[in-house]
Amino acid sequence: MVESITDAEIRKLAESPIDKRVYVGFEPSGVLHLGHMLTANKLIDLQEVGMKVVVLLADLHAYLNGKGYLDEIRHTADNMRKQFIAYGLKEDQTEFVYGSDFQLEKEYILDLHKLGTLVTLNRANRAMAEIQSGDVPKVSQAVYPIMQALDMHYLDLDLAVGGTDQRKVHVLARELLPELGYTPCPMIHTPILSNLTTGIGKMSSSVGTTISMEDSQESIHEKINKAFCPPLSDPPLDQDGNKPENPVLQIFQFHIFPRFQQITIEREDKHGGNILYHSYIDLQNDLESGDLHPQDAKKTLAHYLDTLIQPGRTTLTD
Repeated sequence: MVESITDAEIRKLAESPIDKRVYVGFEPSGVLHLGHMLTANKLIDLQEVGMKVVVLLADLHAYLNGKGYLDEIRHTADNMRKQFIAYGLKEDQTEFVYGSDFQLEKEYILDLHKLGTLVTLNRANRAMAEIQSGDVPKVSQAVYPIMQALDMHYLDLDLAVGGTDQRKVHVLARELLPELGYTPCPMIHTPILSNLTTGIGKMSSSVGTTISMEDSQESIHEKINKAFCPPLSDPPLDQDGNKPENPVLQIFQFHIFPRFQQITIEREDKHGGNILYHSYIDLQNDLESGDLHPQDAKKTLAHYLDTLIQPGRTTLTD
């Protein structure tokens, strides 16, 4: 977690988390990838303290965003459900909800229209997900963030989880729901992984390279081997003056160490022998100081990622 809205509300919720409802929404537009799985790690943590997880498989959202016909999207959503369980969410503590199951009901539609009278197009556009450069946003995409706000009430939530790219729509929900007499829930935001090949911008299947549950072991090793991973703690700025992140370290921090109690870097004796890490910060320090070679870090990262992804990959072929 990198931020919360608000910290006081989160602390109060943490005093009695048993059976409280925490949600995340995903647009079913492809196979699960590292971005989805990062949020899933937080949901797994919250299940461990007794919270009930609600995963919104937002098929209607995907339809409004031009991601295909509803039947196609529903098939993708069914696969995502299986992959989340394979990745580690507990089936008996996870409720999967399809948006079309409640977003077409009369009461929901009337509330949506009420919110539509309160929100300007400029305000909706600011809360929209990013669109490709040169594209003109459609009316359906402007409705999208208003629906996200309304979903939080209709799913009867105690907590909402999302990446930092969801901050704007979460703030919109905090502003809008009281206008209908509804109380917004607190929110927590997880980090966004950097572009795997450059360290600049976010990791995305549409820009650059990402890793998903459909990737083979060979594909994972190939992608990680090509990942941006400077050996120094102060990498050079790019041509636009941006300081890149280290996506290899990010994946260790947000994916590997939360799921494994210890990490073993296997090396030949002539290269110093194996290293055992119990904390992310020790691995980070060794990589940035040069005591750990980037290629050794990448090889190890690919191995542990494959271990996490393999059950979901099997689900796709069953």
